[in-house]
Amino acid sequence: MNEEKQRVLVRAIGRWSLAALLVNSIIGSGIFGLPSIVAGLVGRASPLAYLIAAAGMGVIMACFAEVASQFREAGGPYLYARVAFGQFLGIQTGWVSWLVRITATAAGANLFVTYLAQFWPQAKESMPRALVLTVLIGVVAVINYRGVSAGARLSNVFTVAKLVSLFAFIIAGLIFALARNPAAATSVHPSASTGEWLQAVLVLMFAYGGFEAGLMPMGEVQNPERDAPFALFAALATVTVIYTAIQIVVIQVLPNAAASDRPLAAAAREFLGQPGAALISAGALVSLYGYLSAMTLNAPRLTFALAERGDFPPMLGAIHPRFRTPHASILVFALLVWAMAMAGTFRWNVILSAVARLFAYGLVCAALPVLRRRHPHAGGFRLPAGVPFAAVGMVFSAVLVTRMGRGELWAMSVTFAIAFVNWLWVRRAGPRQTPKSRSIGC
Repeated sequence: MNEEKQRVLVRAIGRWSLAALLVNSIIGSGIFGLPSIVAGLVGRASPLAYLIAAAGMGVIMACFAEVASQFREAGGPYLYARVAFGQFLGIQTGWVSWLVRITATAAGANLFVTYLAQFWPQAKESMPRALVLTVLIGVVAVINYRGVSAGARLSNVFTVAKLVSLFAFIIAGLIFALARNPAAATSVHPSASTGEWLQAVLVLMFAYGGFEAGLMPMGEVQNPERDAPFALFAALATVTVIYTAIQIVVIQVLPNAAASDRPLAAAAREFLGQPGAALISAGALVSLYGYLSAMTLNAPRLTFALAERGDFPPMLGAIHPRFRTPHASILVFALLVWAMAMAGTFRWNVILSAVARLFAYGLVCAALPVLRRRHPHAGGFRLPAGVPFAAVGMVFSAVLVTRMGRGELWAMSVTFAIAFVNWLWVRRAGPRQTPKSRSIGC
């Protein structure tokens, strides 16, 4: 009994901290660049694209809410797929989920350096860039290494700072847009095709994605069966309002929103001048650093969960004897993110992150009816019309996958192949003692 208590992570994350962690996990780099891309695809109807994407993501998050509420352990989509479909698909999902987190975090770190160069041009040079990335990633890793409570507090601080800057942009922008001549706004875009609408929604999957990462540290959430559904829906509502309002400001303020690669800074320059553009750029730095802090809190819990069940090397399942954190997983994640960021593959990281998460979303939706059939009287949240919701979520993910290019699908094939080799290694190593399942439904 004492040994079991020693292995249990500290449940220090409350429902509001979990909701803040989810918001911080969702609002990362995407909102500072995607408004121009979406405007280029569907023009002034682009706010509607955000609502459509939110509706589709809402279906997926509703499925996540039920599935996640039935588990009290770390792991997120990996754990759900493993319990529902077995070790093979569990390992596949684990690798896909890890790929999503590493590539998205590395992309955010690279974008941080890009925005920092607006204030310190030398930041993009080789040595200063390496120093910035090392300090950026290292400080957050050390904070999370020393305790989950400190990591959660850091996530909360950056979430508040991020939302304050974005709400300031929204309020000032809407006031400016209402006071000006509407005819000066973005020119009307020709009627977008179905393919352009699907492409816009696909791009927005990157913006709305990331919530699943906030579900990985469920072993440290105080009341996961109640807190997970609340945090998911609160985060979706918050993010949808913010994203849609920002898009409205951008298309109303900029004469040609699609032409700007820094749409928020360009819009702020229109109604706040150069100081406003600098303020938004500073807000982007805060947002990106907060995103990095959230990922460093939740992503290492994935490899911890994989190692705890014998699917990854046991070292990654180690818990620090003093700080009670998965310290080895935190260090490995930080090193991999640093390496990917140093490689400078921002665009590739973003594309892979968007592609990979669709596969994980589809599997979690498919897990809902499977878990219901196995545990019809399980506790936790029960989604009304859950099976139809799961079917819609799977179809939604599959339709968006058809918009992927060959390069992205090739990269996913390589990832699946590596996961397959991992599965063969686990089978050859043979079963080893793993922690007893603590899912609510079991």
